[in-house]
Amino acid sequence: MNNQKFPKRRNLWFERLMAITAAVNLGLVLFDLSYVAGRDFYLRSFPQIIPIYDRIKGIEPHRDTQNYLETVAALEEQVSQLGLRSPQTKARLEELNRLSAEMIDTNPFEGVDKSGTLEKIKHRLRDRVNQKSAKQAFATFWSQPYLTKNGWLQEINFFNQKIRPLIASNYYRQIGENGEFVDHFWMIDLPFVIIFGIELLGRTFYIKRRHPTLSWLEALSWRWYDLFLLIPFGRWLRIIPVTIRLDQAQLVNFRPVRRQIHQSVVANFAEEITEIVVVRVINQIQVSIQRGELTKWLLQQENLRPYIDINNVNEIEAIATLVVKTVVYQVLPEIQPAIVAILRHNIDTVFHQVPIYRNLQNLPGVGQAQTQISEQIATQLTDNLQKALVSAIEDPIGAKLSSQLIQRFTEALGAEIQKKQVLSEIQSLLCDFLEEIKLNYVQRLSQEDIDQILEQTRHLRTQTSVPAVIDKGTALPKTR
Repeated sequence: MNNQKFPKRRNLWFERLMAITAAVNLGLVLFDLSYVAGRDFYLRSFPQIIPIYDRIKGIEPHRDTQNYLETVAALEEQVSQLGLRSPQTKARLEELNRLSAEMIDTNPFEGVDKSGTLEKIKHRLRDRVNQKSAKQAFATFWSQPYLTKNGWLQEINFFNQKIRPLIASNYYRQIGENGEFVDHFWMIDLPFVIIFGIELLGRTFYIKRRHPTLSWLEALSWRWYDLFLLIPFGRWLRIIPVTIRLDQAQLVNFRPVRRQIHQSVVANFAEEITEIVVVRVINQIQVSIQRGELTKWLLQQENLRPYIDINNVNEIEAIATLVVKTVVYQVLPEIQPAIVAILRHNIDTVFHQVPIYRNLQNLPGVGQAQTQISEQIATQLTDNLQKALVSAIEDPIGAKLSSQLIQRFTEALGAEIQKKQVLSEIQSLLCDFLEEIKLNYVQRLSQEDIDQILEQTRHLRTQTSVPAVIDKGTALPKTR
């Protein structure tokens, strides 16, 4: 018992290990895809990862904006040592004015689509010094009179808190010889691809061994979703195999979501297919009626294309005979008391309508005799009717006469139907009736109807369902 459970338990842990590995890889992929667009967020929230991952994406500090911030740092150092009114500080402020004008003119943020950051910097400086021109705002801000009047510490703290982070968010991204941005994420992704590739080969080999009739391509297609773990483009699609693996490893239960997705897809297809099939059948019937084929089939005309008979039996005649025998031999004996009661009631009613009988009813014994007579007459009529029906069925001559009657009735009905006016009216009414069926029932199938059918189907399946096996047929082979 324990030896049988151990392999299953080990396979489950292997499935979970690979599912977690795939989830980790997907997390790295999503982080990589979001890094460039969300670098400002990571710079504010997780600044320690910026120097590491910038190298992966080929990102380096922009020389112009980096030089600008270094110049500001040198200014802070000079002010702390020499004061704000020294000639060296004045020269550094003039250099910052020049660099500010160059930054506005050259827009070093444009190369990485961050021109909005420069606009935000200019807007904040204009509001700070109450100037309409961005260049004039920088010239005013980096001047000895302004800094002396408004306080050096207050203004430099404003710059470090509101302006420096925006300038520091700018960067330069290297471009490779192929004209694309440098991206070394493949170095991180390659070990995972190798692991998933080896796993896929092992699973494909095992599937092929268990099902020798399958080709290698068919065996590989059993794990089609794992191919997303190997392709170097569209890496976000790896969410598909990760979701499937987490569900197979029983780490996350996606069955309600999967059931809802299946129900939505099946409901859409079922509704459309049902409408298409039923409308197609009704259209075909309408065409047949308009061509007169239905009437010819009913009248068994010779010019109709051959009718395929699979058992040499007239099914309509056989069904009619079976129904008649069932009624005569089984139904009538069961309902005979009810028929006798109805007949007796009618006979009593007739007696009471006769004036002479109403006068005789006052005599002793007449009422009881009338009841017995009514009972006997009703019973006799019922018995005679059943015997007549049985005789008609069992008597060959009676059966032959009944067949002749039905044949004559069919011929007379066919002769009347063949009249042009009657036939045309019947065809028109049938076509209109079928069109009303399409409009009122087929094309008005609602989503609720399909959902109700699917729910009933799922209820029937759950009554006979068995526990599912993890990744049935594709798990790694069990060792004894």
